[in-house]
Amino acid sequence: MTLHPPETTVKLQTSPIYFGVVKATNTIGYISLLYLTFRFLTGHLDWQLANGCVLISACWLVLTRIKVDHLLQTYFDILSRIEMQLPVVTGFALSAVALFSHAHPLDRYLSIAEIFGWVYIYIVYRINKKRFVKQGFGPVPVNTWISPPAAALEAGDLILTSGNIAKQLHESVGHAEMVLETENGEKVLFSCYMEKGADIHPLTDLTGGSYKGYYIALKLKTPWNESKKLEALKLAQNMVAQNQAWASRETAKLERITDALPIPKDWKQKLQSELHPTGYDWFGTFMGRVADDRWTCIGACIEVYQRMGVRLNYYGTGLLGFGTTLFDPILPVRFLSDPAFTLLTKQAYDRVETQIGS
Repeated sequence: MTLHPPETTVKLQTSPIYFGVVKATNTIGYISLLYLTFRFLTGHLDWQLANGCVLISACWLVLTRIKVDHLLQTYFDILSRIEMQLPVVTGFALSAVALFSHAHPLDRYLSIAEIFGWVYIYIVYRINKKRFVKQGFGPVPVNTWISPPAAALEAGDLILTSGNIAKQLHESVGHAEMVLETENGEKVLFSCYMEKGADIHPLTDLTGGSYKGYYIALKLKTPWNESKKLEALKLAQNMVAQNQAWASRETAKLERITDALPIPKDWKQKLQSELHPTGYDWFGTFMGRVADDRWTCIGACIEVYQRMGVRLNYYGTGLLGFGTTLFDPILPVRFLSDPAFTLLTKQAYDRVETQIGS
């Protein structure tokens, strides 16, 4: 089962110009269609009923058909599922209204054609749904290896885990970690946490029996050699130090501000405790940015991959696709379709182990 675009299109799809143009076009198109639909349904357009329904349904149908391959590929993302379900329901309803209204025969023929188009898209959507199975609060590909052992993981792997964020977003995963390897071959994890900022900790924190959730793994299509593994570790270590230095500066700044406030001492301590900077990028959680010295969990992983020269999709670019970061949080689940990675499955791992053994 393929969850990535063909190799011939990877280079094009990861270029910033292509990504920006496509995303801006999609955003403008959807906003325009939503506005047009709202204006029509509230009686602010002077079109006849059938003409308006046919036209708006056709616009939705064309835009959905253009995006259907991508939306089916990213079915595990709740926004992709909404982008499939909402137009199908809206478009089918509008075409049905046109069909049963006192319309010109041409409008009826067009509405029938649109209904067939919507039925086709819905059938494809239902067939595609069978390629996924619910895991936790969202779908994952049916052959996903859930919680693989430490032996199946290596430096460069991206680990996506369950958690409260996944529950809130109705996704299968909501937190990201990166597997690294130390000089003596010990496997560790790197990420950025809300409570403590950037940190490197043992892989056994995840693969050991004390972990109560589940996780899935994405492997780099081009694995790192030994020198790159050490380079990635040093980058992560430098990022931890950089993150801690930022948190210390911000903590000192916060203390100066709160100390100057004309409030009781215990109130000051309460403020300092509540607002204490940990190194986690709270703004990036909602807006999708990747800052220089503080990160979200997935933002920290992206930073390492980019510094290592791994070519990823463009994330957190904002509604119009050109780096505004507005309303485009970087969701870990979206990396399931990133062309830089391949999903770890038990079948694929067994094949590799067999080849190595032989």
